[in-house]
Amino acid sequence: MALGGFSTTEDPSPLPLGAEPIAPMSSTWRLGTTPIRTLPTGGGTRRVLFLGWCGATDAQVSALTDRPVPTDATWRWPGAYAVVEEDADKVVLYTDPASAFPLYSVPWRSGWAWSTSARLLASLIGSAPDVQRLACAILTPSVPTSAAGRSFFTDVEQVAPGCRTELPRIGAAPRSINLWRPDPEVPRLAHRHLRHTLTGAVALRAEADPTLSSDLSGGLDSTAVAVLATDSLPAPHRLNAITVHPKDNWDGADLRHARLAVAASDGRIVHHLLPLSGQHLPYTLIAAVPPTDEPAPSTLTQARLQGQFRWMRNHLGTRTHLTGDGGDSVLFQPPAHLADLIRHRYLRRAASEAFGWARLRHTSVISLLRDATAMACTPRRKALFDLAGQLAGREGVGNRGNVRWFSPLPLPDWAEPAAVEYVADAARQAAERPDPLTGLDASVRSLVDEIREMARTAVADAELAANFGIDLHNPFLDPAVVNAVLTNPLERRPSVHTYKPLLVRAVGDLLPPEVAARTTKGSFDADHYAGMRTNLGDLSALADGHLAGLGLIEPRRLRSHLRRAAAGIPMPLAVIEQVLTAEAWLVAHHREPARAWTSRPARNIP
Repeated sequence: MALGGFSTTEDPSPLPLGAEPIAPMSSTWRLGTTPIRTLPTGGGTRRVLFLGWCGATDAQVSALTDRPVPTDATWRWPGAYAVVEEDADKVVLYTDPASAFPLYSVPWRSGWAWSTSARLLASLIGSAPDVQRLACAILTPSVPTSAAGRSFFTDVEQVAPGCRTELPRIGAAPRSINLWRPDPEVPRLAHRHLRHTLTGAVALRAEADPTLSSDLSGGLDSTAVAVLATDSLPAPHRLNAITVHPKDNWDGADLRHARLAVAASDGRIVHHLLPLSGQHLPYTLIAAVPPTDEPAPSTLTQARLQGQFRWMRNHLGTRTHLTGDGGDSVLFQPPAHLADLIRHRYLRRAASEAFGWARLRHTSVISLLRDATAMACTPRRKALFDLAGQLAGREGVGNRGNVRWFSPLPLPDWAEPAAVEYVADAARQAAERPDPLTGLDASVRSLVDEIREMARTAVADAELAANFGIDLHNPFLDPAVVNAVLTNPLERRPSVHTYKPLLVRAVGDLLPPEVAARTTKGSFDADHYAGMRTNLGDLSALADGHLAGLGLIEPRRLRSHLRRAAAGIPMPLAVIEQVLTAEAWLVAHHREPARAWTSRPARNIP
């Protein structure tokens, strides 16, 4: 559930109620059953801890007894985990580069406190939700760099991902060194590396819990995970695969492709169908979502998700569940790839790919090439300053298909001037921060931001699953998998208009041919409009909630937008969904106070 510790020498350090220290003379604690591997080293003054799911063998861990922690320790092995090194004068945190296992820190007395839970740290120091961070989540969710490093609580910061960060015992500020750069690895073929790392990511979970289950939506990502899990399970175990589908649709494309995968498994997959009914519509009872570290991506569909978790736990006894989430973020090539091709003088290929993208998106190829050329000549820092100016002038209009560093959503008229000022300031602050990954190709740098946002927010969905005793895993977001994809050289990267060719090359031989050739995925957009109509009264009531009290939204205009959307008037739903998700999160946070802390001694974890 949560892990944490202190760098301060003050004794005794407090613990969240119910937490236990991991060892004598250590300030690290655990709340719940998150895996920990402890390595006492060098005369007992130094200790190395592996926190989370890590595929390192006992021999590989033991090799660190008298050696420094490797610089690539948090992406060398399968899993999503962090490494913590304790010694007499400091605590050192090694964070994963994908933010799949994020850590947070706050000043505490003479030193620092750190944890996997920002909400617990906020409880420790009495911190309230961060208003600027909320504004960014609502108005600029497509620009994650504007809020990079900020948690959703004031003064609680995310420890920089992919870094070695020292938390001194007394007084001084943390010192952080970036360890990870996804520079091109020319000798290594990305599809083979992806096959190896994704197989390792899935096998780690399957070997730890042979009774695990997996999503099987019929798409490439979940099917690849399910097939790899099937191959990793020891006999006689079979994989429980779950396909969610509309109640009255038993022959849709998603379900048909899922059945093809099941038929090709030679009986090693047990297929379970979960039909969706009216009680599972999006927006249903969203204010009843449990509290999490930050707004969970699945908040709006929580009725369906919690129904699935409850069913899996009660009928299958599921403890570990795999999804294909994250595959889209990791495997799709962003339009910024066209700017990279132009910057590196691959002009013929840039023109060819622009034509393919223009046909797919029904847009002008001339516009694409013009935008790509402009982006190739624009530093990321300047683009952030330009974005700040656009936001300040309420010009944050993002056009689908444009090639640019940042494409913010249109600013709605229900956003108060204070909210717009918050996001403009956040963009300006992001421009002023040094970029530890300067010099990367634009497409890679953009993907780093997107993947980190996706992986970190996915932890909130895992918190929802934990309420049902289920450990939720997203193998595509494992740092080793992300590194395998992002280090692919430019000349080998797929085109912007192709559908996940890297994954097909990596695992296509394991998939039914019709699944491997699939280039589309089913949509639940109609359910979203139906859910909004059904729950319009409850959603309108949320407009007069915490966000309005913080001065971020104008309730009357928001309710007008909700009524128009519920009536089926075409409009972008993304910003509306963001504001409802944030409000539901605030309702949950204020409804259920975070766990208190105590200085009462507790027994050590055996």
